[in-house]
Amino acid sequence: MSAELTSDAPPAASNIPLATAGLLIGMLLSVLDQTVVAIALPDIAADLGGMDAIGWIITSYVLASTATGALYGRISDRFGRRTVFITAVAVFVAGSALCGVAQTMPQLVAARTLQGIGAGALFVLPTISLSELYPQRLRSRVQGLTGGVFAVASVGGPLAGGLITDTVGWRWIFYINLPLGLLSMALIAYALRLPKSGGGGKVDVAGAVLLAGATVSLLLVAEWGGRTRAWTSPVILVLIGAFAALLALFVWWQRRAANPLIPPRLFANRALRVVLPATGLLGALLGGSIVYLPTYLQTAYGMGATQAGLALNPYVITFMAVSSLAGARIGAGGRFKPYLLVGSAIVVLGFALLSRLDAGTPYALLALELGVLGAGFGLLMQNLVVVAQNAASPADLAATTSATVSIRGLGLSLGVSVFGNLLTRELQGHAPSPQATAAAIPDVLSWGVPAAIVLVAQMTALPRTVNHPVPGKTAT
Repeated sequence: MSAELTSDAPPAASNIPLATAGLLIGMLLSVLDQTVVAIALPDIAADLGGMDAIGWIITSYVLASTATGALYGRISDRFGRRTVFITAVAVFVAGSALCGVAQTMPQLVAARTLQGIGAGALFVLPTISLSELYPQRLRSRVQGLTGGVFAVASVGGPLAGGLITDTVGWRWIFYINLPLGLLSMALIAYALRLPKSGGGGKVDVAGAVLLAGATVSLLLVAEWGGRTRAWTSPVILVLIGAFAALLALFVWWQRRAANPLIPPRLFANRALRVVLPATGLLGALLGGSIVYLPTYLQTAYGMGATQAGLALNPYVITFMAVSSLAGARIGAGGRFKPYLLVGSAIVVLGFALLSRLDAGTPYALLALELGVLGAGFGLLMQNLVVVAQNAASPADLAATTSATVSIRGLGLSLGVSVFGNLLTRELQGHAPSPQATAAAIPDVLSWGVPAAIVLVAQMTALPRTVNHPVPGKTAT
């Protein structure tokens, strides 16, 4: 792919294949550690105790990574992509090492929070850096690789976690990050050289704090509301009020900040007004399907965790293949809208098919339906990011990418919580059993149909082409 670079590529000082590998390894680590731990929770609780706090092993990581994601783009504008990425990986590796040696549940939760703070950069910065390493016409093809990494890590995480836990113990789920993280750091230190971004202003710390507070409040409402706490409980009402107040303060501050975290001018762009909310909705649909499809395979077909992970291959393989092929075709012409419309329509079909699952559905038919959903997501996921990048000016590339990826991450976390709430509601009045769970999950997935129809409507509002010119830049 590097042979196709043109004059808008970075200088020859960048070793593009090695830099790409280092960025993708970092991205892989960030997504894996959001999913790989779930399968090991029973072993962790048996070893450390604290079953009442076990959910925070995952929640603390998600909250920290989601809340910090939008900040990293602006920080890297000022201090450089390479420096910030290496620092974030170092924080992630340190958090992983502390997770591995944790002796109590509070120690593990604290270490997971540190790990999540580093992980907030590990999807955002590779997405930005890859768009700068390659010319605009190759963005769709290259970002297709990141979609493949996301799919493999999201679905393969429980499979990898189960294998590691069963063979060498749960602590190695974290220790394995050390050599991979160090390899990523070494590759980036050696290979990544990017042009100046022109973002020398102060980092909007106040905006970052307000946004992080609003994000954490919203995620806690989605996580606790209707499950561990009643929707009318004081805690939930206070969190809802905190979210509304902090979000209002954030919007007010962004209009006054000298170097805002998310510049209000982005929303003057028609494409970005569509892409940003659509990306959040897509994230919610991804989160709901990725988390609860393995559960369905285990409860409906009696599969173990490893079998369920392998049974999701039709989803993963189709996702990766379509993402790669579509990216290659779109890149040359810059006409995203037909692909995004088709992708959103396929997602509607995929959820409609999955909502009709029952006890008599053969796995072969389910595999076909999983492939349909994977194809729809493959057309949408990274191409929406590229649309946002192409619509942004070079000065706003990092802010736009950070906002897009962070909103998708927030949507993914909310989707897991909302689908979980729906599943809890469906199971009310039923005795706990695998059969009851298997019967309830298709009804939960049916809610993906109207949500995906909204996605179709959003795609119809996109401009026909989105292709912002990228002028040459001076290398650092």
